[in-house]
Amino acid sequence: MRTMAAEGPENMTGYISHHLVHLSTGEGFRALHLDSIFFKLVLALFFIVLFIGVARRATSGVPGKLQCAIEMLVEWVDGLVKETFHGRSQLIAPLALTVFCLTFLMNFMDMLPVDLLPAAAHHVGIEHLRVVPTADLSTTFGMAICVFLLIQYYGIKHKGLGGFLTEFVTVPFHADGIVAKILLAPANLLLRLIEEGVRPVSLSLRLFGNMYAGELIFILIACMTLGASLGSGLTYVMGPLQLIAGFVWTGFHVLIITLQAFIFMMLTVVYLSMAAEHH
Repeated sequence: MRTMAAEGPENMTGYISHHLVHLSTGEGFRALHLDSIFFKLVLALFFIVLFIGVARRATSGVPGKLQCAIEMLVEWVDGLVKETFHGRSQLIAPLALTVFCLTFLMNFMDMLPVDLLPAAAHHVGIEHLRVVPTADLSTTFGMAICVFLLIQYYGIKHKGLGGFLTEFVTVPFHADGIVAKILLAPANLLLRLIEEGVRPVSLSLRLFGNMYAGELIFILIACMTLGASLGSGLTYVMGPLQLIAGFVWTGFHVLIITLQAFIFMMLTVVYLSMAAEHH
């Protein structure tokens, strides 16, 4: 159940605004969201330690529950990559597994009670703290930029620099003859630039939008108790409703965080496969 911080803001607007402010340094485009960076690093370290630990303790006999779960996850991701990526690369499957697991872990932070970590941070003098890195556009856009750079790298690696640049003016409209190719080159170049630019934007905004909305709904559910306490003494009615709404949205949100991690992983693999294919 989502609970209110004992020393939080005195009204619902202030409460919501308080929970949507990052712990940051700097201003404008130079601002660094320290909370997002901290939780990303912690979750990445947790992912690395967990998988390395399981790999070192792996046994060929009857596996434990954790080893069995990770082996199923690895085989599932490997199967998806083999079906989607038609080139040859030893990096794609580990990359896909890392993208899925890390994105899922960052999404899963939204399942913690709204005030749990911010209230703990408040007691040590930290005024603002947001714990869901993927609800931060800086995080999702940074991940999308990394995918974008990998797309360009794989395009050049599989086609050569000349073939990679040639595709910018010869795809999607093919033509025979030098004159026709020259006439179609501006249209091809424009469409290709739009296509390349849309990929990181769509990747980042899709994940950010879903996680930001999910976080905001949890905050609004937490406001039900605050609204009752500020109103006409309906806490005994709104409290149980908050509990029910919190559990229902939590159950639904589990599907959302998993689906968003899966979509981000699959689109990454699809884009890299398209970059490696020869038209």
